[in-house]
Amino acid sequence: MKRFHVHVGVEKLDASIAFYSGLFGQEPSVVKPDYAKWMLDDPRVNFAISQKCGAVKGVEHLGIQVEDQGELAEVYGRLKAADRPVLEEGATTCCYAQSEKSWIADPDGVVWEAFLTNGESTVYGGNPELQQLASANAAANACCAPAQAAPAPATTGCCG
Repeated sequence: MKRFHVHVGVEKLDASIAFYSGLFGQEPSVVKPDYAKWMLDDPRVNFAISQKCGAVKGVEHLGIQVEDQGELAEVYGRLKAADRPVLEEGATTCCYAQSEKSWIADPDGVVWEAFLTNGESTVYGGNPELQQLASANAAANACCAPAQAAPAPATTGCCG
């Protein structure tokens, strides 16, 4: 059975853990120094929050988590039928988990992932450059989109 996934970027992890634990009526199933996750059954949601320097606060991305390869193939087929560029990441480490995943953005640039979790990880891992996927889809479909600015150069400040 598939599970809806929501990942939210937060400013203060401890305050957000307290808030969402109260809202959901349970403590997170995973807590790391920069991340927490609730695996809720009612409603059936994988709800995650993270505190990353420089990351967007609020909804970071949405997704569909599956339980087996058959469901993953079904959802991947839907991604391809959506007639948008699909970023097939494959096997990866992300959010303290080993997963297989692909990414897509809707016409307004909202990023979605489809994934199967295969195990845990001791490191957060990383995400591909999803902003390019989101920006390309949103800009191509916006009637009055401003010109896309060049990305800012990478810094070595707090985010390393």
